[in-house]
Amino acid sequence: MPLSSPPRDAAGAVIPHDHPEILAEDRIIRRISPHWVVNDVKAPGGRRLSTAAFEPSSVENGGGLSVDLEEEIIKAEVDVVTHVTSPRWIASVRLKAGDLRNIQLKVGFSPIAPSAEEAGNPYHGEAWGTISRGQRKNLLRTSEWLVPVPGCSLSPD
Repeated sequence: MPLSSPPRDAAGAVIPHDHPEILAEDRIIRRISPHWVVNDVKAPGGRRLSTAAFEPSSVENGGGLSVDLEEEIIKAEVDVVTHVTSPRWIASVRLKAGDLRNIQLKVGFSPIAPSAEEAGNPYHGEAWGTISRGQRKNLLRTSEWLVPVPGCSLSPD
C-alpha cells in the first residue's frame, strides 16, 4: 500500500513533517553527485565522499535533504538502482530513517510531480532540520554504498 499523502500548505507545497508510515528501519537513499567526490591521500583508494553529500539540497522546499524512499520504489516493482542512477547522479548511499531521526530530523514523503522539464519522482522524500558538520560525518559513517563510486571511501576522516 502506498504512503498516505503528505500535508500541504495552501499553495500545495509539502509541509515539513515526520511521516508516521516511514518506519525507523526503512531504507533512505541519498543520490551522489560527482561534485561530492574529493581527492584525499589519507582515504583508501585516494578518494572519499565529502560531507557536502549530506547538506540540505532543496532550500526552496523548506530546506530538506532530498532523498528517495527505497521501500516505496520496491513496492512499485521499480528497479532501485536504475531509478536512482543517472548521468547527474552517478552513485548513491543508503541508511535507515531512524539514523536521520536520531539527529532530530523529520523524515517525510514529498513526491515530485512530473512537469514539462522533469519526469517527476513519486518515491521522493525529504529529511528536514539542521545538520551540523559533525552530524554529516556521522551520517557518512552510518551509510553504505548502494551504487558505489569506484575507489571512493565513505569514511569522512
